[in-house]
Amino acid sequence: MLELDRAALRMKEVLGLEAEPVAVYLLGPGDHRADASFIQASGHRYCQALMRARRGERILLTSQDLTCPAAAAAFGFRPLPEGLANGKGLVGFGIVEDAATGRAMFDAMPRIEAGHVTAIAVAPLASATTLPDVIVVEGRPDALMWLALADLNVARGMRRRGDTAVLQATCVDATIIPHLEQRLNFSLGCYGCREATDLEPGEAVIGFPGSRLEPLLDALDHLAAKAIPRSRARAAFMNLQRKDAGHE
Repeated sequence: MLELDRAALRMKEVLGLEAEPVAVYLLGPGDHRADASFIQASGHRYCQALMRARRGERILLTSQDLTCPAAAAAFGFRPLPEGLANGKGLVGFGIVEDAATGRAMFDAMPRIEAGHVTAIAVAPLASATTLPDVIVVEGRPDALMWLALADLNVARGMRRRGDTAVLQATCVDATIIPHLEQRLNFSLGCYGCREATDLEPGEAVIGFPGSRLEPLLDALDHLAAKAIPRSRARAAFMNLQRKDAGHE
C-alpha cells in the first residue's frame, strides 16, 4: 500500500516544493474520515483552509463554516446568491465590465450536486491516513510544470488542459474539476485566492484525484532521473551566454 508520508516527501523533493501538498476529503453524510485531530475552522474560505493545511494544520470546514458564497455554491452547500448569479457582484469587484460576462462565468461553473458533500477536510498529505479524494499542490510554475508532464506520461502523451474561469482557482479549478472529471487540472490562480491567502505572485495551483498519486509519483521518478536535473542545469542557456561573451 502507498505510504502517504513518503509520497508527500518524494513529491516535495522532486518538485522542489516549499509547502506541503494538501490532501482533500470531500465528506458526505456518514463519512467519518475526519477524526478528532481536525480543527473546525469557522469563518474561513476554502482557499484559506488550504493555506493552513499546506503549513501543516488539519482543518475541517462544515457547510456553515465556509464563508465564500461562490465556493459554497460550487460544493453544493447552498445556492449562489442572486447578486453573484446575475453577474453584478463581479462587476462590483471590478473583475468584469459586463454583468452578462459574470453571469456566464457562474452559469458554466462546475459544481457538486447539493447534499453530496456536507463537509470538507484538508490536511498535509504527509499526515493523511487514507488516500484523499483530491490532492492540491500550490507552488512555482516551474515546479508544477513537472507534475503536469508526469501526468502527460501517465496519459500516454495526450495533451493536458487547464480549465479555468480565472475565478475559484482552488475550489473549482484545483478541487471540484479534478474530482468530478477524475483528471489533473491546473490554474494560474484567481482574484479570491490571491486576495485572501498568502499565495505568492510567482505561484500557481494544480489539483488531481488521489487515485492518480501513485502513477504520478512513478512518472516523477522517471523525470527526476534525467529530464529535471538536465533542464535545471540550463546547459543550453549557459552555452549561449559563453558564445555571447566570446563575440564581445
